[in-house]
Amino acid sequence: MIRLLIADDERMEREALADIVMRRFEHEVTVEMAENGRKAADTAVLWEADLILMDIEMPGMNGLDAARAVLEQRPECKVIFITAYSLFQYAHEAVHLGACDYLLKPVDPDETEAAIRRAIRQIEAGRRLAELAAEAPEPETASEQETDPAGEGESDRNALVMDHVRKYMEDNYMADLSLDSVSEILHISPAYLSAQFKKYQKMNFLDCLTELSINAAKELLADPFRSAAEVASMVGYEDASYFARAFKKRTGMTPTQYRKEAAKAAREARL
Repeated sequence: MIRLLIADDERMEREALADIVMRRFEHEVTVEMAENGRKAADTAVLWEADLILMDIEMPGMNGLDAARAVLEQRPECKVIFITAYSLFQYAHEAVHLGACDYLLKPVDPDETEAAIRRAIRQIEAGRRLAELAAEAPEPETASEQETDPAGEGESDRNALVMDHVRKYMEDNYMADLSLDSVSEILHISPAYLSAQFKKYQKMNFLDCLTELSINAAKELLADPFRSAAEVASMVGYEDASYFARAFKKRTGMTPTQYRKEAAKAAREARL
């Protein structure tokens, strides 16, 4: 069961969100509500919330500060920010904090459901990784692993773990993922994770993460109302210039060139 906290200072908004959640996730979540940022931060930590639907504009402690306070103590908690203001600065900071989505008021029930389902997939992937970590401790050193090959059963298990790592990356590529952060979940060293990931996924960890981010960026660039800088933030790049270089290295085009080519191809396809 997913513990979902709804934080909004407007009672009607809280009740509307709760209605959407309970109608569409009746047997999947349990719900608590908070009417301000401070209560949201306290409740999320004490109740051990898995997911928060967090309004940004709240009196006193706003949603961004509340999320920051929660994530310092519960970094595994997922946050979906909700606001009436379509401001890029909010989106940028929300992504920087590790938000898994960003919704505009008035919320659309279908978009809200889709955002929550994506968050639940991320939560479940993280739980599965933690379970696998508890069952499969790391060998003493990576070099020992290389000189003393694993048996067939252990190889199968390592392959399964790396498959789950890949799935976890697919669901969380936009967050601040790294070898260090994933290896910490698995309780193994970054070097060992790197070696095993490359062995079983046939590519290195960073290349996989970049590929996932760039592929997501291609889809987002199809929206002409999103700037390249906003897309960069949404796929996990704080520096828009670095994103543009990485994008061109992977695709041979700048984000702007890619957007123009994609729009042209879409027009031709309609003819």
